[in-house]
Amino acid sequence: MTPTNTIPDIKDIKPPIDIPTGTEWLWPVLAALALATVAFVVWQMWRTSRLNVPAEPLVPAHIRAKQRLQKALEIIGQPKEFCILVSDTVRLYLEERFAFHAPERTTEEFLRELSATNLLTEEQKESLGRFLENCDLVKFAKYEPGENELRELHSSAVRLVEETEPAENSNGESRPPVQPPLTHK
Repeated sequence: MTPTNTIPDIKDIKPPIDIPTGTEWLWPVLAALALATVAFVVWQMWRTSRLNVPAEPLVPAHIRAKQRLQKALEIIGQPKEFCILVSDTVRLYLEERFAFHAPERTTEEFLRELSATNLLTEEQKESLGRFLENCDLVKFAKYEPGENELRELHSSAVRLVEETEPAENSNGESRPPVQPPLTHK
């Protein structure tokens, strides 16, 4: 006989349930930050080592100008191109040597502003004025000078560079350029 009044079987206890604490994201974020920090440090070290490569010494303005003027002699048979190269070289040299903005000005503006300074002697200013005006005749007025005139222009440019280049010290090295103050008359 089977009992009619039976007690149901007792069920097992359920396993524990994981209750989220809200910090599950913490470890992946910390790992990503650590990786980003290591990457940043490595990048900074690479960038710093690249920046610390010793730069080639700069060629002084007067030496670059003399080199360009020497190169200009190769095109002395082309008066316009020759005059453009020679006058641009002198203007660029004066800008680099004296921090006097020359290349972007007309000859008249350049000479007027130069005359108000003590960067060059009066004789040098007059010689430079004649030089630039002669170059302008070739560049803009289609004047065709002979080779002797072009060589005189070249000599005038070389003379100006040589007269205004920085003096050498006792070790044979060029001293940094002494830049007189830009004073107006």
